[in-house]
Amino acid sequence: MPLSHILLLSTALFFIGMYGMFTRRNLITILMSIELMLNSVNINFVAFNKYLYPEQLNGVFFTIFIITIAAAEAAVAIAIIINLYRSHHSIDVESAEEMKY
Repeated sequence: MPLSHILLLSTALFFIGMYGMFTRRNLITILMSIELMLNSVNINFVAFNKYLYPEQLNGVFFTIFIITIAAAEAAVAIAIIINLYRSHHSIDVESAEEMKY
């Protein structure tokens, strides 16, 4: 499989995630869109590692680090979403404006 096909898949996933992040109002779908964007970056790291430096594992280590950070980010975001739902009875982005101040 050529590198261009993998990069095309990764680009499509990234822009689908970006579209979901900018057009959705539900905080959970925004979180899923961010995770989709992070996964597309992981695909890029693994693909470039395989094609440019097949004897090294730098891309794989970056991918494992990003997966770890994404899991921590998801846990914190879900905790914030639960607190928002408890206080406002909604997980809509417009109801989160009161949390700014």
